[in-house]
Order: sequence, then C-alpha cells, then structure tokens
Amino acid sequence: MPPPATPPPFQLDLGTGLSLALAFSFMPAAQLLASRLLPRTVSKKYYWIFTWCVYDFLTHSIIEGSYLYHCFVSYETISNHSDHPSSSLLAKGPSFLGYTDRNYGSYYSQGPMARLWQEYAKADSRWGGSDLNVISLELLTVLLAGPAAAYICYLIARITNSSNGTEKARLDARMWFIAVVLSTGELYGGFMTFAPEWLSGNTALAGDDPIYLWLYLVFFNGIWVFVPAWILYLGYYELTGAFVNGVSSQHLRKVS
Repeated sequence: MPPPATPPPFQLDLGTGLSLALAFSFMPAAQLLASRLLPRTVSKKYYWIFTWCVYDFLTHSIIEGSYLYHCFVSYETISNHSDHPSSSLLAKGPSFLGYTDRNYGSYYSQGPMARLWQEYAKADSRWGGSDLNVISLELLTVLLAGPAAAYICYLIARITNSSNGTEKARLDARMWFIAVVLSTGELYGGFMTFAPEWLSGNTALAGDDPIYLWLYLVFFNGIWVFVPAWILYLGYYELTGAFVNGVSSQHLRKVS
C-alpha cells in the first residue's frame, strides 16, 4: 500500500480498533504481572516503576520491534525512485540499505502489525516508510532499552522479595543506576524523534485531526516524557540520599 498524499480523517474501523486495543492492553498486562511477581507490601514507587518497565518492554519489543522488522523485510521494488510518492520518506542522499530501487516499511506489507504502523503513520508518515533517523533510534530502543526495562523488572522483583539487607542494597543501587540511564535515553530518543520534524516544518506530522494530534502524537509519545522524567526525579533523590548516608557513615566511623 503506497502512502497517501494526505492522511485520511480518523475512522474507527476494525483494523484501527485492534491496533489501539493492542497498544492499550499492555498496561493491564503489566499490572497483572506486577500482582503476580511483587509482594502485597511493595511500595507504590516500586510497583509503578515495575509496571511501567513491563509496559516499556512490551511496547519496545512487540510494537517497535515489528516496526524494525517491516523496515528490514517489507519492501516494494520501484523502477524510478525519484518519481515514487514515498521517496520523501527516505533521507536525501543514501538510500536505506543502499537499495535505490526499493522502498521499505510497513506501507508495503499486509501483516497485522504492519496495519498498526500504517494507522500510526497517518499521524507521522515517517513510521510507514524507512526514515533513517527513526530506524537508527529504534535500533537502540529495541535492542537496548527494551532489555534494560526487563532487567529493571527483574531487579525490582528480587529487591522486593529479598530479606537480605546487603543484597537488597546492592540490587537497589544497580536498579536505580540502570533506571536513570534508561530514562535519560528515553528522553533523548523522544527529542531526537521529533526535533528533525520541528526544525523542518513538521512535514511528516498530521496535526489537523484531533485524534492524530492528541492521541497518537501527544499521548502515545508524551508518556515517554513524563514517566521517564518522574523516574529521573526519584533517582536523583535516591542517589543523593545514598551519597549523603555514605558520607555520614564514614564520618561516624572516624569519630568512633
């Protein structure tokens, strides 16, 4: 399916409904997993970080992983690249994987996950083709951020189910370090996803339709701003407290 010249108005058909249902199903799944793996006495802070990281892992691995899959596997062969309507989805100069006679991306597949990305591409057309900046960011997101989120979940499960104080402190330090690194990467990735568009006149974004603007662009991307920022806020105080307590302990040992 070649990209449309202009995105059609939002329409809640079966494909759209299933795509949205999949995206929204990850949070209940994350909460269910939290209820199974974390003790009832877990603090709200750890509960929500665990839940978020499960959601983060599922989104990066399943949804964004499928984006990369279609970028590398799904394509159509064209006779004249410059005349094809989707040629603007590729960066000027080098073509994706060096193929000047192919256009890659979910636009050129009939698979169910391709349908999801065709729907989102109505709001941001770069996600239907093979935008080199987006692919570069998603390689980091899928291969590094997703596993990091899963590892944070593992650490929180270990921390909240352990009765060994020394082990809990060691795992806690590791968890907060990785959480800070991951959250910083999420914020950087979000900025680098949209900054090229802001600096080039928003040529790929469709902000006229309120659903595309507020649900697809603002909501689905905004949560990767507010939640990582919240985790960074918590991480700052956790790490600050650890350093202060460490200095205080050293001072007490010297006095004694």
